[in-house]
Amino acid sequence: MTQSRADRPVMMDGYGIPESTEGLLPWSWAEERLVEAPVYWVSSTRSDGRPHAMPTWGTWLDDSFWFEGGAETQRMKNLARNPAAVVHVERGDDVVIVEGEAERVFELAPELAARLKDGFAKYIETHGYEADPKIWENGGIWRVRPRKVLAWSAFPTDATRWWFDR
Repeated sequence: MTQSRADRPVMMDGYGIPESTEGLLPWSWAEERLVEAPVYWVSSTRSDGRPHAMPTWGTWLDDSFWFEGGAETQRMKNLARNPAAVVHVERGDDVVIVEGEAERVFELAPELAARLKDGFAKYIETHGYEADPKIWENGGIWRVRPRKVLAWSAFPTDATRWWFDR
């Protein structure tokens, strides 16, 4: 992934977004929160155009958000039909919002599958859940690659937007 640039998000006048780039968050700040988050919210679009948001477990690895789920869940049916997705972390005042497209991945190199399993290991202690890469071979695992990421912790002074080229 190529991080093309960081700048300020565009918001209506009155929000107080600074015009200068002084105080932008570093990408490492956003990435740390994406890696450590225990819960992520995935938003998709239903067939009739209504939004759908659902919390899920997942992991941030290789500049992408990875998550599991059955093919018959509403979220997965939505994403199979329309891959546009928004993912955000549940972290109080620390906001990280990832906009991108979801894709179902069935073929994973063994090394990547092992690293993904390690990424999901954060749920063993808290929920007794251990990811099984064999399930991904049959049902797939989903990946969202970012096009745009928004983040802030002390809004509006550090509100930051990153654009990514693919």
